[in-house]
Amino acid sequence: MFKNTLTFIFKILIFIPLLSGLIFFTFPFGYAQDISFSPNGDSAIHNRWVDSVFAKMTDDEKLGQLFMAEVSSKWTETDNRFLNVENLVRDYHIGGVIFFYGGPVRQAQLTNRLQSAAKIPLMIAQDGEWGLAMRLDSTVVYPRNLCLGAIKNNELIYELGREIGRQCNRLGVNIDFMPCVDIYDNPSNTVIANRSFGSNIINVAQKASSIVAGMTDYKILTTAKHFPGHGDTNLDSHGNLPQIDIDFETFKNRELIPYLYLIKEKIPAVMSGHLAFPQIESSGAPASLSKYFLTDLLRNQFGFDGIIITDDMMMVGATTYAGAMSTAFKMALEAGNDIILSSTTAKLNEALWTRNLENMSIDEEFHDCVKQAAYRVIKAKLDYFKSGNAAPIYPDDELVDKLIPNREGEKYFLEQACRSVTIEKKGSAMPMSNANGERILLMGSLNSFFQAAKQRYPDSGEFRFSYETGPNETQWVLDNVPQVASGYDTIIIC
Repeated sequence: MFKNTLTFIFKILIFIPLLSGLIFFTFPFGYAQDISFSPNGDSAIHNRWVDSVFAKMTDDEKLGQLFMAEVSSKWTETDNRFLNVENLVRDYHIGGVIFFYGGPVRQAQLTNRLQSAAKIPLMIAQDGEWGLAMRLDSTVVYPRNLCLGAIKNNELIYELGREIGRQCNRLGVNIDFMPCVDIYDNPSNTVIANRSFGSNIINVAQKASSIVAGMTDYKILTTAKHFPGHGDTNLDSHGNLPQIDIDFETFKNRELIPYLYLIKEKIPAVMSGHLAFPQIESSGAPASLSKYFLTDLLRNQFGFDGIIITDDMMMVGATTYAGAMSTAFKMALEAGNDIILSSTTAKLNEALWTRNLENMSIDEEFHDCVKQAAYRVIKAKLDYFKSGNAAPIYPDDELVDKLIPNREGEKYFLEQACRSVTIEKKGSAMPMSNANGERILLMGSLNSFFQAAKQRYPDSGEFRFSYETGPNETQWVLDNVPQVASGYDTIIIC
């Protein structure tokens, strides 16, 4: 007799050949009912499937689907931290995990073990804003968003999205917390900085849309962040609750534009940020805990019907406002979040779990919030785990070892890095030549730099120093630069 679990059902969806365009399978949770599943995305059939599964889920299973806990591929299977997560998957039915630092092969092995413990297949998440290398060693480092924002050809951005999506797919990562669509309009903002596509609002939206389209080719759930916008602050919400003091008109015409653009493009997920906008939300609540921002604005006014995921709930920007951690989790769900992300592995048998499970039994409105969120999570899993090119629930660790890193993919890095080079002077791009008589000094050590620069600025001067700078060479440069530079208007240093 086949194992009566959702894991088995998802295997059926992915691996059994299509017969006459339909798949016939049995519903989980102990009752049989034949139904055709359309690989062409019939929403009515999808909804029937989700409704039938959902009707058999207990309250603790529904609540569990809303939690996403930390895992590190540096851990071993016998590490108490890993065993704790495995327990959360098996006994508390948590809906997903987010992998942090380690290596791709170990991550694939741990993914397989956790998926085998899951009654409902897990969302396997990663922060991969510039590819898997943001969290994993032995992987290709792709350009940061600020670099991508300087590229004119959006087809290259799409191709990069495909390459990152391909790597995620091979590893069994089915949700990537990217792209970052914050507008970089505060030069003091160091937490966003090169994670942003830049200050041009339309360019940010278009670059994000292009990279999402590429990721979608490999059925990776992408996540626009940090809603409603982390660009105009010099504070980091990991350690503070940033106050962004702008009026609604500015907010509407700047921060919201990329989200409106991506919602129209059917972005599957949005990450809510721990950011306060006192002129817009007078209560002072961060957007991640604000029903106005997430339900009234994002869902009701903008029509977003995907899943909303909190930024890490262990960040000070969330906990300082709510007080207790269990209260913060409850407020996040009431505000409209569907998944609660935690960068540390919570012990759910404590207040975080017990109080919110109790709240489901005594608070009908909160119970409805949990039900709606769990429904969206289950439906997203069906939509993104069902197709022939979806990320495997059980990645092949030997194939991962063979295909990651993908050295062919490095050509995208080089091509994009070259195309993104922008020379700026006092906030504006420099002219492509010094035909206007500006005196330019080139400083560096590489012959290729001087050759390329001379083609653009043929009348420029040169100041060469050794690539292997030691104390004496450094002092020589310091002693000679002031005198040499005094005869020039601009210095370009490689």
